[in-house]
Order: sequence, then structure tokens, then C-alpha cells
Amino acid sequence: MHNELKTIIEQAWENRALLQDPAVQQAVRQVVELVDKGELRTAEPVDPAKSEWKVNEWVKKAVILYFPIQKMRILRAGELEWYDKMDIKHDYDRLGVRAVPHAVARYGAYIAPGAILMPSYVNIGAYVGEGTMVDTWATVGSCAQIGSHVHLSGGVGIGGVLEPVQAAPVIIEDNCFVGSRAIVVEAVLGSNTVITGSTHIIDVTGAEPVEYRGYVPPRSVVIPGSYAKKFPAGEYSVACALIIGRRKESTDKKTSLNDALRDFGVKEGVFLPDQA
Repeated sequence: MHNELKTIIEQAWENRALLQDPAVQQAVRQVVELVDKGELRTAEPVDPAKSEWKVNEWVKKAVILYFPIQKMRILRAGELEWYDKMDIKHDYDRLGVRAVPHAVARYGAYIAPGAILMPSYVNIGAYVGEGTMVDTWATVGSCAQIGSHVHLSGGVGIGGVLEPVQAAPVIIEDNCFVGSRAIVVEAVLGSNTVITGSTHIIDVTGAEPVEYRGYVPPRSVVIPGSYAKKFPAGEYSVACALIIGRRKESTDKKTSLNDALRDFGVKEGVFLPDQA
């Protein structure tokens, strides 16, 4: 569907001199616009049941190539001032997104109808699904993929992965709860996961521990923990993330948001301006 755009981006990636061509610049901007509208993604699900995703390297390349063709300029909002290359998103009312004052999302990030942005930051290339709350001082990094009805609690850090282009971005699947101040980098959180901190991941729910690298299975409940590791100087406790169970109805009651906080006139992806 986007083969022509892909070819232009790949050629410009190999030969940056092509970025001087207005037609190439237009192609780069077109890709970023499609990402901004959610029509293209830097990564997309292949088999949601198995948490399998495909990285669209050429789309990530377009996002990277967008930086050098943009010019620095002054941005102002009242007495506030910035100096940057990137536009910020506008027209949240038309998008059906609730954006609380001091919430910032860069142009080139997709925010789905029904999402709520508290004072937070969403970077270019990211995808934020329907009904998701990005809570106060949470950060969604470049190209991160956040599913629907996710709660990123206050101060959560979701890592951004622009380079290397073949690397998968951080992926938080549908209905996940990420607890306050947790930081997630280089990982996929399966759907319905509850996590309150993340490093080395060990499942301790069975008779023997099971270790994971960069992946948390769906419906996992994760807490900060530690494990013993031997070093030349002796044995010490090392931080890890412990999977202590699977998400149940009682877990949902503890982590769910009050519906009154989410409801602002967006139902099933349709924005109703008269209810805003």
C-alpha cells in the first residue's frame, strides 16, 4: 500500500544527500503525518494472542529522517517559550482526546480517541490506544506502543527506541497497569499485565523459577524483588522483577480507574462534541 513511500525512504536512508530533494522531504513528511494519524505505525501486532509484533523499520527511518529536514524555530504559548524543530499536537477536541494543561504530545505521535493525557509527555512515533490514561509526569518515549485501556501511573517512564531501527520499541499491550514510578525499557508487556517495577524478570508462581528477558507474559502481576547472585567479592542481592501471580478480579478492583475519571464524551472511539 505504501511501497512507493517505503522505496523513497529506504533510498534516502542510504544516501542522505537525497534529503535536499523537495520530493523526498515531502515523502518523509507524508510518512510522519500517517504516523500522526495512526494510519502507519513504527511497530504493529502480528499475532496478538502470542504477543508477536513486527517492527516497521522503514517507518522508524522516516521518523529519524524527519529531524534533519526540520528547521529550528521559536514556539510560544503565552509567556512560555521553546526553541525546537518539532511541532506539538493540536486540536485535541477534534481528536476526542482529553489533554489536561501541561500535557504535551509531539506531532507524529498518535493519540486515540478517549485517551487522557494528564500533565505528561508523549514523543514522536509513539502510539497511545483508546481509553488509555497517561498520568501525571509519565513519559512515553519515541515509537513506544501503548495499547487500549492502559493506565500509566504517575511518573512512569516508557523508554523510547528510535535507534537501532531494527530494535523493537517498548510495547505495552491492552489493559495493562503500570504502577507509579516504574520504568519500562526494551520490553513487551503482554495484555492485562500489572507491573510496579521492572528489571530482571523472574516468574516464581510455579515449583521452579522461570526467567524472562524483555518480555512479561499476559495477565502477570509483577512486583519489585531481588535474587542472590555470586560475584568475585561474594554473594549479593540484585534487583529484579518478580511475577507473583496472574491478574484476577480482585487485582482489577485495586488497579482500575474510576469510570468517572475517564468519561468525557468519547464512546467506542466516537467523539461527541456536545458532551465535552
